[in-house]
Amino acid sequence: MARLLPICIVLFLGAVALTCEATTYTVGDTSGWDISTDLDTWASSKTFTVGDVLSFQYPSSDSVEEVSKDSYDNCSTTNALQTFSNGNTSVPLTRPGPWYFISGNRLYCLGGMKLQLNVAGSQAASPAGAPQAATGQDALTQPGSKSNTPSSSSSDGLLHGRSHKIVSGLIGLVATVLWVAHV
Repeated sequence: MARLLPICIVLFLGAVALTCEATTYTVGDTSGWDISTDLDTWASSKTFTVGDVLSFQYPSSDSVEEVSKDSYDNCSTTNALQTFSNGNTSVPLTRPGPWYFISGNRLYCLGGMKLQLNVAGSQAASPAGAPQAATGQDALTQPGSKSNTPSSSSSDGLLHGRSHKIVSGLIGLVATVLWVAHV
């Protein structure tokens, strides 16, 4: 019976890893990060949690700025927390609370191209070392594809986007434990 306890613990941890999911939201859905998109309505129909990812798709002539509430209200990029300008930016939501994004083009921002959202805490706590969005040339670049439907990606909530490694490791561990128990 004592041999079954480690197996049960491993299986439980594997089940937890598989049940926690992060959602990737394409900001503005098919319209993208654009002056014609009603970003307030788009955001109000979503529930964002720690571990989710925002995907901004926009022309290279524009940018996305993560800013403070005051900068959001005034469309000011002077003290931007982060600046993204590669045309396809992924921002992991790593902490609960309010997040503010504005267009790097002040006229677009004044025209409503800004996003305010509130991120709820996740059921699985995010560690202090959770991944942060890269800036400038280090920012994640992928070919753009806009979609109306948010995509779900497996994520364990503790190591964003790495649950396949955890599951593979757990399968190996379970196989080893079963082999040792058999011998």
